[in-house]
Amino acid sequence: MTAATRAIGAPLARLEGPEKVSGTAKYAAEYRQENMAYGWVVPSPVPHGRLRAVLADPSADAIAVLWHGNAPELAAADDPELAVLQSDRISYRGQPVALVVAGTLEAARRAAQVLQLDIETLPHEAVLRTDHPEVYTPDTVNPGFPAESSAGDVDRALAEAPVTVDVTYTTPALHNNPMEPHATIARWDGDDLTVYDSNQHPSGVAATLATVFGVDRVHVVTEHVGGGFGSKGTARPNAVLAALAARVTGRPVQVALPRQAMFSLVGHRTPTIQRIRLGADTDGVLTAIEHQAWSQTSRLYEFAEQTAVTTRHMYAAPHRRTGHRLLRLDMPTPRWMRAPGEAPGMVGLECALDELAEQLSLDPVELRIRNEPHTEPETGTPFTSRHYVDCLRAGADRFGWWGRDPRPRQQRDGDWWIGTGMAGATYPAMAQPSTARVRDLADGGFEVAIGATDLGTGARTILSQIAADALGVPTGRIRIRIGDSTLPQASVAGGSSGSASWGWAVTEACRELRRTGGAEAVFDTTDLIAKQEKEGRHAFGAHFAEVRVDAVTGEIRVSRLFGMYAAGRILNARTARSQFLGGMIMGMGMALHEEGVLDPALGEWINHDLAEYHIPAHADVESIDAAWLDEHDDQLNPMGSKGIGEIGIVGSPAAILNAVWHATGVRVRDLPARLDKILPHLPT
Repeated sequence: MTAATRAIGAPLARLEGPEKVSGTAKYAAEYRQENMAYGWVVPSPVPHGRLRAVLADPSADAIAVLWHGNAPELAAADDPELAVLQSDRISYRGQPVALVVAGTLEAARRAAQVLQLDIETLPHEAVLRTDHPEVYTPDTVNPGFPAESSAGDVDRALAEAPVTVDVTYTTPALHNNPMEPHATIARWDGDDLTVYDSNQHPSGVAATLATVFGVDRVHVVTEHVGGGFGSKGTARPNAVLAALAARVTGRPVQVALPRQAMFSLVGHRTPTIQRIRLGADTDGVLTAIEHQAWSQTSRLYEFAEQTAVTTRHMYAAPHRRTGHRLLRLDMPTPRWMRAPGEAPGMVGLECALDELAEQLSLDPVELRIRNEPHTEPETGTPFTSRHYVDCLRAGADRFGWWGRDPRPRQQRDGDWWIGTGMAGATYPAMAQPSTARVRDLADGGFEVAIGATDLGTGARTILSQIAADALGVPTGRIRIRIGDSTLPQASVAGGSSGSASWGWAVTEACRELRRTGGAEAVFDTTDLIAKQEKEGRHAFGAHFAEVRVDAVTGEIRVSRLFGMYAAGRILNARTARSQFLGGMIMGMGMALHEEGVLDPALGEWINHDLAEYHIPAHADVESIDAAWLDEHDDQLNPMGSKGIGEIGIVGSPAAILNAVWHATGVRVRDLPARLDKILPHLPT
């Protein structure tokens, strides 16, 4: 197969595209079942307390009302959130305290509305603060990094540095809102459980449900998923509730969460408080970096965001310290949300670097180039590839950065102040064990089967391209089977590791088939991945932004947003560009729009719908583009690819915030950059 005919890299359209645009693609709540019932989750109206009793209206048309007083006992799982209806304890507002099941969705919802709850309300705490007496240091942070790391004498280096920065940046709670909310249909056939569920890991969800219900055979179907951003990476309470209700009623049961429940039941990005201290010589070479981060978790389950971990990999400095502190509150449990840790952490680091560049009167791109490490800054491990400086320079060229006046508030067009900003981007390049099967079909085609999930990112299409090249055939001869827990076990669609993990297994299975000439081959990458070095593997990028800020109203508009990336071999140019742009737009939302507005007295985010929780709309996105370097890295996986699903959101919020400063002279250190934070500081 010549380079001109290779499938990998080609902008192949998504295989499932016609099904999605025609409405024939089936999502979790759309599988018709005979005699199906519907469950409606009853959320706790208080953030802390005990449920003493539940009184159902006998006139309500309910088949069953389940609560801890009558629900069947479940086995313990690793995640206490899945012990639904097992205890009288209420740990956060919105926690499921009952499930009403009826013959129609409308009847279930109505019966839930008139349900009476007898609750003992207890005092609660809902506000993250650094001086709380119960703040503690976790043993590790997601997904297993040491919570603290240090080298050298940071305090002495900072005291002796001729130029220093000491700033605090805060980010609010951010909420996963994929187009398809979490939904499940569960059906029992004897002791066999079949679940149609919207998730990012069908085999993992199947294993969890098997443990919770104490059965051997669980079949999870996840054919199409309308997005997840990390919130669907593990089994969620809706899946357990649907299966529980189906077992009690003897009927298939659907549990589909309403949009409001997405703000409490499925996980969110924790608020963070970040203190960053930088020390540098007068020429801009860093001598010390400190990044301390505070975040919150629930009283049910510890989830520790790895906010400061990225700082360990980005820039050279002999004296370094990063750490994490955690506070348990009577609030929902945070979970994974696109680039957990990296997205909020790079806001603090990259904005602090911009403040250092300001003090030094040094170009922000040049500052980063002067602090480029040759190896991993804390371990000395060589990078498999690191083209960060190339991204900075090429991105600056494409954006038209050079020649920019570094001083703020220098350009104005009518009522609009205009400014530009930039920030770096990085994300780990990971692979996880997976197994794939390939079969030579009698009709000349090949079936490739792996229990992967396509979140809407184009995984089906990319896997067909990988298989086609490995087999030396056109993509039209490849038939992909994914999204089913009965297929060979695949890793979770998360950590920007899906294509690398699944593609590795598919490549090796195809090679094995060609080598043996048999009818079927199966390959498990577990042993190969166990031998890999984990350090020194990253994708990199650079973001550039131009903004306009209205001098009269404080309104912020992003005129241009550009990202330049070094992300290994790009497997599909069309789907890659879509992923980069999607991350960057989500970063724009993080910088300017998104925040969970907390009412401490209620222990609740009061803007829990898409009418009041603002995300970027079409009108907010003016000129946006992404490009990438032709990076080759043969140490990662057979395709030479790195993950691209999350790097777009890493650094793009900081680029926008830095551009806002350049336009106005105003530093916004508590996200998002709303107009009320800008307007009081603008000159008249």
